[in-house]
Amino acid sequence: MKDTIAVNPLIEESWREALAEEFNAPYFKEIKKKILEEKKAGVVLYPPGKEIFNAYNLTPFHQVKVVILGQDPYHGVGQAHGLCFSVPIGVTPPPSLKNIFKEIKNDLGIEISKEKGNLEGWAGQGVLLLNALLTVRAGEPASHHEIGWEIFTDATIKKLSDEREHLVFILWGKFAEQKENLIDARKHLILKSAHPSPFSATKFFGNKHFSKTNEYLTRHGKGVIDWGNI
Repeated sequence: MKDTIAVNPLIEESWREALAEEFNAPYFKEIKKKILEEKKAGVVLYPPGKEIFNAYNLTPFHQVKVVILGQDPYHGVGQAHGLCFSVPIGVTPPPSLKNIFKEIKNDLGIEISKEKGNLEGWAGQGVLLLNALLTVRAGEPASHHEIGWEIFTDATIKKLSDEREHLVFILWGKFAEQKENLIDARKHLILKSAHPSPFSATKFFGNKHFSKTNEYLTRHGKGVIDWGNI
């Protein structure tokens, strides 16, 4: 069976239209070629092909209210499913996600079960959970750093900034903060802090990004995100 991305990216229609130029660009053809070559060589990649564009498929272009930016998919078995920081049902939340939940409790008083880690409930409310890199080799973090994904996801961020208004862009850590120049701060709210990783969590805690997001969305008539709904 041919790999889906190598033939026809499985992506929601509004995103297919919004990013049509990217899908037709030479660099995107090279991404597809590279992924197909690695799979033919027996390299294990995450997430599964049908879930590479999960963030886009669960949060259509015109439904986006919030963008949370991650770096690349989890590289452990069964963890990655196309949403940054999220893991499939039944998989133990990684440390960074646990720290995100701690901040939600500190900020909003909402307690999320330690057993839960699937953030599809956020995605369904308009939170685009976007990794800058959409694929990774098993056991090799950032291994697809140079195959072209950042061109594609940078285009995603800029398209949202240019064509939408009053979105919240949440940038955690130095890597995510590098994307700030793609966002028009006159039209959108940009929230920045340290990354929720255990290495920097002490500086992450207290950022109150979840309440600040809802205050901004309310002010602009967009409706709040139920951060406890996962």
